[in-house]
Amino acid sequence: MNERLPLLTNAAGPLYWLLFLASLWVLFRGHNAPGGGFIGGLLAVAASSLLATVRGVAAARRRQWLAPVRLAAAGVVLALLSGLVAPLAGQPFLTHIWWGGLSTVLAFDLGVFLAVWGALTGYIYPLLEEEASPS
Repeated sequence: MNERLPLLTNAAGPLYWLLFLASLWVLFRGHNAPGGGFIGGLLAVAASSLLATVRGVAAARRRQWLAPVRLAAAGVVLALLSGLVAPLAGQPFLTHIWWGGLSTVLAFDLGVFLAVWGALTGYIYPLLEEEASPS
């Protein structure tokens, strides 16, 4: 995208945060209603993709806590660890344990969120970088 649209360039920052906050809302809402880690992760990917397309991949990478592959790996590890809590309590793997208002369900959903966000941005960023490079 060689031509930059000033309105879209200026709106990309606030739109990123709006989409990212929506992704967190969907993530946390998913326990009692439709949503959860996968859909929330897709919204986070949409936010990062918007920023990467409009302001460049470097700007989008700065907004992620970890590099995409590390973010995806951290998500998979977190989801796995959430399933390993149950065998320690004498339950089958991935049986969710509740402590008051918190549960291993939240850790699992957060792991899925991070895995989706990291894996898909790890795929999208190189595509956008390749498109931006001169032929």
